[in-house]
Amino acid sequence: MERKMFTNSLSCLIGIFLMLPGICLAADTITINGSGSALDMMKPMIAAYQKNNKTVRITIEKPLGSSGAIKALFGGALDMVLSSRPLKPEEESRGARQQIYGKTPLVIIVEKNVPAKNITTKELEDIYTGKSTTWPNGEIIRVVLRPNEDIDTKILSSLSPGMGNAIKAAKSRPGMIAAVTDPEAYTTVSKVSGGLGATGLPSIITEKLPVTSLTLNGIEASPQTLASGAYPLAKEIIIVTSPKTPPAAKKLISFMLSAPGRAIAGKSGVLVTTGATVLK
Repeated sequence: MERKMFTNSLSCLIGIFLMLPGICLAADTITINGSGSALDMMKPMIAAYQKNNKTVRITIEKPLGSSGAIKALFGGALDMVLSSRPLKPEEESRGARQQIYGKTPLVIIVEKNVPAKNITTKELEDIYTGKSTTWPNGEIIRVVLRPNEDIDTKILSSLSPGMGNAIKAAKSRPGMIAAVTDPEAYTTVSKVSGGLGATGLPSIITEKLPVTSLTLNGIEASPQTLASGAYPLAKEIIIVTSPKTPPAAKKLISFMLSAPGRAIAGKSGVLVTTGATVLK
């Protein structure tokens, strides 16, 4: 009898606890990682999503990059990945699935005191080869390079045949500055006098970076100029999931693909793919 009364009392206390204002139990945790620019896009996306999903906890650690995050997804450490490259055949064979979300401009950026607003393909080639070493004010140009396998390096190399060769030349010169991740790259450019590099537009917008974004051959980097084909440097954003991706993460993806989610991405500098649908 006493045991039954205790059980009933405990049930009542739990019920009262759950009804108290401001008290709730965390229902789901979603872990995300990937390309730094795409993760910067997710910051306003997550803030908007959690207004109506207050019990969901979404965590994003320091960017691992696309390849590193996909490995972590297979290891069970992540629920979803935002990649800047398509899946490799061997990754698909292991059960990974991809949903192309959109693309964003890769923007040429310089340290804020550099007296430049525009840069041409020829000027970039000369800077990377070492033919041009100073800005008009006499400041030394300090290029921030990315690893050979990084997607930003590949995108820049595709700008022109000359640019591909120029980047190879830059990597062979001693004393060059290198950065592994997107945040490391744009932070270095912002802090190094005369710095020049590249980063995705979402990082510039959401992080309010203290850098100057250059037009390229007179064309401003924007979702609109990507859509028209006028701006040539595009960085993909691809949602990658695994068979273990939980329903909570899929619900977040559905929000990303909804009209409100697309609008948030657009304000962050992303051209969302027309007709993109939710992974089942």
